[in-house]
Amino acid sequence: MREFIPPATRFVRVPDGFRMKRGGVLHGARIAYETFGRLNAERDNAVLILTGLSPDAHAASQPDDPGPGWWEAMLGPGKPIDTDHWYVICVNSLGSCKGSTGPSSPDPATGEPYRLDFPALSIEDIADAAAFTARALGFERLACVIGASMGGMSALALLARHPDLARSHVNISGAVHSLPFSIAIRSLQREAIRSDPQWNRGRYAAGCYPERGMITARKIGMTTYRSAQEWDCRFGRAKPDPATGVDHHSFGPEFTVEVYLEHHARRFVHRFDPNSYLYLSRSMDWFDLGEPCGGDTAEALSRLRVEKALVMGAQTDILFPLRQQRQIADGLRAGGAEVEFLSLESDKGHDAFLVDIDRVGPPVAKFLSTL
Repeated sequence: MREFIPPATRFVRVPDGFRMKRGGVLHGARIAYETFGRLNAERDNAVLILTGLSPDAHAASQPDDPGPGWWEAMLGPGKPIDTDHWYVICVNSLGSCKGSTGPSSPDPATGEPYRLDFPALSIEDIADAAAFTARALGFERLACVIGASMGGMSALALLARHPDLARSHVNISGAVHSLPFSIAIRSLQREAIRSDPQWNRGRYAAGCYPERGMITARKIGMTTYRSAQEWDCRFGRAKPDPATGVDHHSFGPEFTVEVYLEHHARRFVHRFDPNSYLYLSRSMDWFDLGEPCGGDTAEALSRLRVEKALVMGAQTDILFPLRQQRQIADGLRAGGAEVEFLSLESDKGHDAFLVDIDRVGPPVAKFLSTL
């Protein structure tokens, strides 16, 4: 087991005895982050980015790490999140394997990786750790907190648990809780990992990585990150070059879309810890913003203290459907926030925030310019 830490990563040490929402305590934990841009003299231009399930803190290229980041097209000088104006902090989620303490990190009590001895992880824990990081860096009031996908959940939890930490909020393809379809999909992903004999109840060795389970889990996820319309337009019923020698008797890939899924899943699997995948995935299923309000999501949203918000989602998103973003917008508006809601006509599905920057970027840039 190992962690995957980008070169420019910095760390904040979490106070000893960090208590998790569902029980358990972390000792010697850390949160990984990167910063972009410059802080102004008034220290009021700080923006916090909370990520989806798999990204690290390297959201964009910078001098200490010139390699492209996972949100390269969105973040940087002159880009929608303009680092000529904003000082941006991107935090890697607690429970990840990209620098923040998670199942692949050493347990200080044993010196061995936590594996499944890592405490039960909740979105609220991720939010608390991110809020602590912002404060440890000297910020009691952020200009904006931005979250997409799981990061949208984490951002809502942060706003609920740490009132007044941010003046405004951008929520892209987020949700107040998971719907049955997305829970079902993630349960299949976890089952694929757990069913791989190499997983060995979380105690897989470096030479026995549960590759097949992770590949299958990633393929399941990828089919839901994009839309059926895009798959149709992009691949149709195209088949690979016959020269590749498809063996029909093995029931292997016979369509281009299958080859695409296999290729991209293989690129991912050895760069992410299977146990982190399990923990983070389950945290999304558990999350319910309305839980402290007796399940009343509208009440929970109306209590969030932000002055302004931009909420958007893709019409073709099947994982976090557009009605979930509309719910967030309506709830924030009911609480007195000035809210803009956008329905994006993108065929990129849930991944629109990553790949359809021509549609996602301009509204974010316009919103930030009003702060």
